[in-house]
Amino acid sequence: LDRLERTAGRVASIAAALREVAALPDPVGEIVRGSTLANGIRLRQQRVPMGVVGMIYEARPNVTVDAAGLALKSGNAVVLRGGSAALESNRVIVRVLGDALEQVKLPRELVQSVDDYGREGGVALMRARGLVDVLVPRGGAGLIRTVVEQSTVPTIETGTGNVHIYVDADADLDHALEIVINAKTQRVGVCNAVETLLVHADVAEAFVPRMYAALTERNVTLHADDRIRNLIPGGANVAAATETDWETEYLDYELAVRVVDTIDEAIEHIRSYSSGHTECIITESLAASEQFTAEVDAAVVMVNVSTRFTDGGMFGLGAELGISTQKLHARGPMGLAELTTTKWLVLGDGHVRP
Repeated sequence: LDRLERTAGRVASIAAALREVAALPDPVGEIVRGSTLANGIRLRQQRVPMGVVGMIYEARPNVTVDAAGLALKSGNAVVLRGGSAALESNRVIVRVLGDALEQVKLPRELVQSVDDYGREGGVALMRARGLVDVLVPRGGAGLIRTVVEQSTVPTIETGTGNVHIYVDADADLDHALEIVINAKTQRVGVCNAVETLLVHADVAEAFVPRMYAALTERNVTLHADDRIRNLIPGGANVAAATETDWETEYLDYELAVRVVDTIDEAIEHIRSYSSGHTECIITESLAASEQFTAEVDAAVVMVNVSTRFTDGGMFGLGAELGISTQKLHARGPMGLAELTTTKWLVLGDGHVRP
């Protein structure tokens, strides 16, 4: 319901984000690299549009605007399939975008929706290989898995956010508390909210009671291991964490918490349960931060900053198409550059291969 609501303020915010995208440099034509060979042939690799971008996403009307804006700015057309709960909002948004395109003498068909065809429209979009150049799913784990497994169109996978924060032995605990509160409660139903907190044993006694009091005050339910529960006044009433909790993206006022004895144990836990979205360490130790950033495998690895900053807007990319957790072509927040591919230009003067 929160994602579906369109207040005047949210509409203004969506429009502002679209203007930010419009003001960004055009990626098309950018030279990625180039050289002149010994024989005089000049090589250039430059960015070009993907062509037609397909988007299948859940009930998020703002994504309709973000996807259209990013696609158009990067020289692409876009075909959209939004969640049925947002059908009426998406209808209006696509119509408004089409009217705006026509006002600047561009075809309104550059932004299209297959929402009126329901589930069959989504299936057709997944089968449109040769007509659609790339397909991006955005939403819950079930939606993403369905698109990745059933699509014949090349897919950029945006993943769920089983996000971790590790409070190191050398953490500034005041900073740690502020970051954890922000990462968990600033907005809970998003993929960059923290879902598991790991606390080094050396600071657990000082940090855990403060953390518990602050999060409880904000209606957060903890799922904690025995060592955490023993550090909390009345900890027997705190839910005992299970294997399922370490694997869960709650998207709610819930947080799994565990004590670890070493940074290696924290990294191993993240390696076992991470969805590859965003992982964070809070520490004042350069050695610990360097080990964490080198050894943790995720699209975004952070040091001393709230995980809520994993966002195209926060990264200065304007809007985003999603957070890619796969490793081919695009990884992390997907902005304009990620909606382009490249082609090689080879410039000669009668050259033939010997």
